[in-house]
Amino acid sequence: MRRSEFGELADHVFGPALARTYTRDLVLEPMGGRTAEQALDEGLPVRAVWTALCDAMDVPESDRWEIPPHLRR
Repeated sequence: MRRSEFGELADHVFGPALARTYTRDLVLEPMGGRTAEQALDEGLPVRAVWTALCDAMDVPESDRWEIPPHLRR
């Protein structure tokens, strides 16, 4: 998973405004108390950061990984 995919999925799952807020402000304990943005900037695996963010927000597994083709950028 690339960081650009993280951004696309976050926008799709949470909406652009909340995606930015959650990524910037939500502290993720599995990421050592970092926000998703901090974890990504420090080089932690993108997939692990995405999983931690989804877990923290109770996103169902079925909604985490796929953007319908008609909604892709």
